[in-house]
Amino acid sequence: MWNRREPFLSHADAGRVRRVLFLNGMPAGEIEDAMQEIELRALRRPPREGARGVWASAVATNLAMDRHRRVARADRVTTVHHVAPAAGDDERFLLRDAVGRGLEGLGAELRATLVLRFYADFAVAEIASAMDVPEGTVKSRLHRAVAELRAVLPRETLR
Repeated sequence: MWNRREPFLSHADAGRVRRVLFLNGMPAGEIEDAMQEIELRALRRPPREGARGVWASAVATNLAMDRHRRVARADRVTTVHHVAPAAGDDERFLLRDAVGRGLEGLGAELRATLVLRFYADFAVAEIASAMDVPEGTVKSRLHRAVAELRAVLPRETLR
């Protein structure tokens, strides 16, 4: 049982959940609010023991997807401006920037599936449970997301 005097998430799990939120398109200014919402949900309905990080990553994904739906309903368009890399920038920056642009171009479900699999290291079954979809749907979303990401990444980053 979670002792409410200690942090809900370990430092490592909290970092992973913040990355899941960010990679799923949550604006930086809203990430801490989302982290608080995750703790509130844990107070209302605590996850099973030992699964806090996985549970929180799933909740973070759902929060990010809910936000995308709200924005789409309000017909607001958010534009992210990227800084053009300067000559001499290392390959890691270029790859990170290209992947970030690629993630922005994916739909919310594809992005969430990809982030949970490759950034939060969820298994297919865990993603299916977190997103409440069949495992086959997760597999097809992963295939489609990777294909779409490959199509937009510059050839030199795929070496």
